[in-house]
Amino acid sequence: MNAETAQFDELRLVALPSALNCTELFARFTLTEWSLRSLAEDAAHAARQLIEAVLGSADPQSPGFLSVRLRLHGGSLMIEIESDRLERAPAVPTLEYGRTDLITLENQGTLMWCELPLPAGTTASEVPLPRREPRRSEAAARMTDDTAEVDPRVIQRLLSGLSQLSPDGPS
Repeated sequence: MNAETAQFDELRLVALPSALNCTELFARFTLTEWSLRSLAEDAAHAARQLIEAVLGSADPQSPGFLSVRLRLHGGSLMIEIESDRLERAPAVPTLEYGRTDLITLENQGTLMWCELPLPAGTTASEVPLPRREPRRSEAAARMTDDTAEVDPRVIQRLLSGLSQLSPDGPS
């Protein structure tokens, strides 16, 4: 990540067909969280095409790992798919609404990327960061309010039962 990147999110996946849906959901969720819903459909489609290209070059018998990155940079959304190993270099898909390219990495992996323009007049630094408050869910709050104590006799019976078990079964 360089100094001009305003926001960044990453997901690590195994290079299997399940990565397709995970990548699409990740793109949609992240762009919704970044208040860029207008880009969500195009970004999910672009990410899916990149993942399909990478998976088409992966060995399903010995899948490697993929990193799916979304980052806001200048006036663009960058979608990056980094693979740690491939059988052959994937064909770079051509997208009508964004630039794509492939870089071979020193570690025998590849980095395929796509650059989509942000909505007109928007730069990466103007996109609001998601707000995350350090608060507990209602369910967690209810659980801590429930202060019922455990009967010490029950604990003692559990501990005695466990101490009588050996790796080969009851003694």
